[in-house]
Parts: sequence; structure tokens; C-alpha cells
Amino acid sequence: MNIKSQIQAIVWKISVEIGEKINEGQEVIILESMKMEIPIISDITGIVESILVEEGDTINEDQIVIIIK
Repeated sequence: MNIKSQIQAIVWKISVEIGEKINEGQEVIILESMKMEIPIISDITGIVESILVEEGDTINEDQIVIIIK
């Protein structure tokens, strides 16, 4: 399962690590856009398999940021 960004923004903080168990509703990444912090919230429970972005990256709307298994 993939977690995607809902907006174009800068990755401000990654809140999870590869191999970490996450729960539905958990904040996984914080984005920064126009000086506002926007959290990306997981809509599933699972294990972080891969993080496809790094802090400071500019990402696009609908870009996959995390893969959950």
C-alpha cells in the first residue's frame, strides 16, 4: 500500500523509520507549504517498507512518499 502527498510541498520532517509499525491515523510526514505545516496521515496499519523522499525534498501532488507492507 502506498501513502501519497495530497499537495505540492517541501518535506519538512519524516516521522517514521523503515521497519517501524505504524497505525491508521498516525502522522508519518510533515510537509511545509507557504509557511504552514501539513501532516500526511496514514490511512492504514502496517510496516514501513520504504521511504521514497528525504527531508528537504520538493514533492508533487499524488507523489508516493512511503510504501507500507
